[in-house]
Amino acid sequence: MTTVLLLRHGRTMTNATGVLAGHQPVALDEVGRAQAVAVGERLAAAKLPLAAVVSSPLPRCRETLALALPDVTDVVEDEGIIECRYGDWTGRPLKELAKEPLWATVQAHPSAAVFPGADGESMAAMSARAIAAIRERDARIAESHGPEAVWLACSHGDIIKAIVADALGMHLDLFQRIAVEPASVTVVRYTPLRSFVLRLNDTGGDLSGFQPPEKSEGEPSSDAEVGGGSGGSV
Repeated sequence: MTTVLLLRHGRTMTNATGVLAGHQPVALDEVGRAQAVAVGERLAAAKLPLAAVVSSPLPRCRETLALALPDVTDVVEDEGIIECRYGDWTGRPLKELAKEPLWATVQAHPSAAVFPGADGESMAAMSARAIAAIRERDARIAESHGPEAVWLACSHGDIIKAIVADALGMHLDLFQRIAVEPASVTVVRYTPLRSFVLRLNDTGGDLSGFQPPEKSEGEPSSDAEVGGGSGGSV
């Protein structure tokens, strides 16, 4: 039952000022750098044996990982979990965008939203590629590291919200109900039958509970599915 920790990048100046960054190469601000260091301390305290560390290619995610996991040198970039391509909306203030007719669609019916401009992406396409990227990589990690592997992916708010909505069996039109703050950790466990959201938008909790169980020598890994972990129902 492979487990992925979905880490949102730390705060940027565009987050702080209410600007839609999109694919702009923005860096973390002072608060974001401190957030990245703090989440790194949480991960270090948890002593999780990360089978892989994957990142959106954008600088704010790479910077977050460089501060949080400075000893990890083999971070893999994955275009599948890059930020949504907001097209002509990129770089504009949110308070200005809120006056656009498309804003209501993004908020209430995101599966129908397509961002304007030659490089604008639909939210449905963004969701589909992100979910496919996470699930396909999770399957490869399970195959190479075993079904109890734990790995981490650093990405963006809308990307993580789409992955969580899929894990919960929610339609994309409901994903705006999910909150994913900068530098928060969301934990999803995938099993052959279903997925479980074990932690959501966590900015300070103990992560040591996600250590894979120790096995006695010769003991096979268990793929039995009774619940999703602590509090799972039969």
